[in-house]
Amino acid sequence: MRLRNVRRSSNIEDRRRSGGSARGAGLGGVGLLVVLAIGYFAGIDVTPLLQATGSGGGQTQPRELRPEEERAADFAARVLGTTEVVWSDIFPAQLDMEYTPPVLVLFSGQTASPCGGATGATGPFYCPTDEKAYLDTAFFAFLSRQLGAKGDFAAAYVIAHEVAHHVQNEIGLLPEVNAARQQATEAQANGLTVRLELMADCLSGVWARNVDGLLEPGDLDEALNAARRIGDDYLQSRAGREPQPHTFTHGTSEQRSRWFATGYERGMVDDCDTFGAQRL
Repeated sequence: MRLRNVRRSSNIEDRRRSGGSARGAGLGGVGLLVVLAIGYFAGIDVTPLLQATGSGGGQTQPRELRPEEERAADFAARVLGTTEVVWSDIFPAQLDMEYTPPVLVLFSGQTASPCGGATGATGPFYCPTDEKAYLDTAFFAFLSRQLGAKGDFAAAYVIAHEVAHHVQNEIGLLPEVNAARQQATEAQANGLTVRLELMADCLSGVWARNVDGLLEPGDLDEALNAARRIGDDYLQSRAGREPQPHTFTHGTSEQRSRWFATGYERGMVDDCDTFGAQRL
């Protein structure tokens, strides 16, 4: 992805110098990310493991960021900048609305949010309460090395996906679905969540179509591969579990890649209506 001349977003809140909470520190950096991501994507509650490996409360001392961490922050800020340009154009053109971008919080290890701490069932996530997306940039390495989703555009897709949840919040869909989930059975709530996630994948595809001039050969394949690698069926199998469709919260590998491709090919928000779709 050609980002050298792309402006950096100013909507970045960098908490990484604080080092994050000591809770869960016994796992180590990448090890912690592996546990968090498997729990998040595979629907496994890993909070007890994090509690057991933690060394107590409190914050670590401020630290200097490594060069690769600085590069990750620069990358995230530039990708976020592209989402701001794209959605600021699409909102008035397709939705007759004005777009207000989210803040991207960069953290290391763990952090807190109004939606709860970044432990257990979290990885990259969006909190509608404070309208911020949260990302441990070490997740990029996990995505590439552990899940096999290599390439900078795979990492960019992760950011675009969380921004897509903000888009859902901006148009009023996220609070409606959250309210419906509160009244639903667990299986029904999971089904609603799958539709939300697949819609976010599709909206990520809409973003990708609109940054086409920044794409390099192979970028689209990187994003599609990333979508497949974080399908519920793939991740549950990878975690040694028999895939259980009623527990899915993000959709299968096939669904995630197909909805991303739909957004990319059509470029319209209306075509991402997974709630009205007969086939997911």
